[in-house]
Amino acid sequence: MYAWNQLVLFIAEMLEQLIGIYVWIVIVAALLSWVQPNPYNPVVRALSALTEPAFDWVREHLPVVLGGLDLSPIVVLIGLQFLQRYLIPVLERLLIVGVA
Repeated sequence: MYAWNQLVLFIAEMLEQLIGIYVWIVIVAALLSWVQPNPYNPVVRALSALTEPAFDWVREHLPVVLGGLDLSPIVVLIGLQFLQRYLIPVLERLLIVGVA
């Protein structure tokens, strides 16, 4: 049981770390969209490749363009915060309590 609990805690911690990193990637991508950087820059291309699938999914399912302003990064950030602050701890508790 102890090994299972440690594995669950490790996985939950890693997910929280990955979500935290992705939050910063979304923030940087949103800020870069305001200045129209060179689209051939490798950093810009990497940020776009990492964030556009999430932004496109939000744009397809929710009306997030308001007066020409794209609010999909905000929706993605809210979803990530929900995962990080609520869903991961709840799943962590359920898995640990369910095994014990």
